[in-house]
Amino acid sequence: MKYTAIINNERFEIEIDHDGEVWVNGEARDVDFLNLGGSLFSLITENKSFEAVIDDEDNRIDVMMGGRLYETQVLDARAMLLAQRRGSLPSGSGDIHAPMPGLIVEVKALPGQAVTQGDTLVILESMKMQNELKSPVDGVVASVPVAAGQAVEKNALLIEISAPAEEDQ
Repeated sequence: MKYTAIINNERFEIEIDHDGEVWVNGEARDVDFLNLGGSLFSLITENKSFEAVIDDEDNRIDVMMGGRLYETQVLDARAMLLAQRRGSLPSGSGDIHAPMPGLIVEVKALPGQAVTQGDTLVILESMKMQNELKSPVDGVVASVPVAAGQAVEKNALLIEISAPAEEDQ
């Protein structure tokens, strides 16, 4: 099967053959992937081991790995063809949602603040780990409905980011 994965607005071509071999952008990858229960997974590649929390909802896959959140969309060949014919590939939203229940340790964003993709906006503690949640897009913080010390449930809206304002020319 061939797929296109869009991870934090970067595109990857992925092919998985009948023998379970994985190819990413035409390069063979040795990957061992195991569900540890629920949304927790183990991934071994290039002699490195990773744990990931993977949440699949609303045509979006959120992956929390190594303290970073990756907003992902995966399109099969048919969905990719339809998106290309419409002239628009899906892109990630600017909203940051809690990938798992936890405690807000720090909020580094204020409404009206300009942010760039990759800026750390919220630190969420969950499963005894602090996770830096970063901006998936360039934009302006529209709202921050959480505060440090607040407990949040999975999928709670933490930061809302809108498109940057067009400058007058």
